[in-house]
Amino acid sequence: MSASKPHKAAMDDVVKGRFVRKPSAFRHKISSEPGARFAPEPNRYRLYVSLACPWAHRCLITRALKGLDEILPVTVVHHYMGSEGWRFVTKDEENIPERCEPEPLFGFKKIRELYFHAEPEYDGRFTVPVLWDTKHNTIVNNESSEIIVMLNGLFNDYAKNPHINLYPDTMQEQINEVAESFYNSFNNGVYRCGFAKTQEAYNEAFSELFGRLDILEEHLSKSRYLVGNSLTLADIRLFVTLIRFDAVYVLHFKNEQEAHHGLP
Repeated sequence: MSASKPHKAAMDDVVKGRFVRKPSAFRHKISSEPGARFAPEPNRYRLYVSLACPWAHRCLITRALKGLDEILPVTVVHHYMGSEGWRFVTKDEENIPERCEPEPLFGFKKIRELYFHAEPEYDGRFTVPVLWDTKHNTIVNNESSEIIVMLNGLFNDYAKNPHINLYPDTMQEQINEVAESFYNSFNNGVYRCGFAKTQEAYNEAFSELFGRLDILEEHLSKSRYLVGNSLTLADIRLFVTLIRFDAVYVLHFKNEQEAHHGLP
């Protein structure tokens, strides 16, 4: 039954001409509390990502900075999203992109199969990143903003760089506030421009997008970081979109104004 379900494309999230991103469906948390279903353990979890995806890029950066590469394996899907969503490469195909590999746990061909394995009646979009639990064979979480918080703070016993804290307790409220302030207008704003189906929706998204860039430019002309005097998750959440702006979004998503040349 589930195998016949159609792929949910970005166009499915368009409401009255406006792109409205639907919330991620799997929102479980890894916890150090006694008896927690998802406990922080080395090599128990696997991260599924696409190197083309900015949301997955957040997780890869956090994983690298914390030094979790030896206890949190990663599987990279093919960079091209087909009609049925992200797919895994196969061992016998030619010209396999760098870092891509076949799905190692079940031999699945597409990321959607992971979703149906976790929830046979799943009816949402098949996105990355996916944080997979090999103990319970299910998806823990597919919301990047929550995954990076877990990677930052819950695996310090196994991390190479436990001293790096990208989400300090005393700054969490401010980090959340700043990151949310540019999420809809900038991180999601490039998609709101690209997937807009009316001129009014496009103009609205475009205005908010470049208005937010002006605000960010003013702030970063005075400070190297978005919050405080060190790198935080807010900076990572901004960087993954900004680094793709001129190379990807201007060309593909109709953001017809270059963003970061000349910006701090």
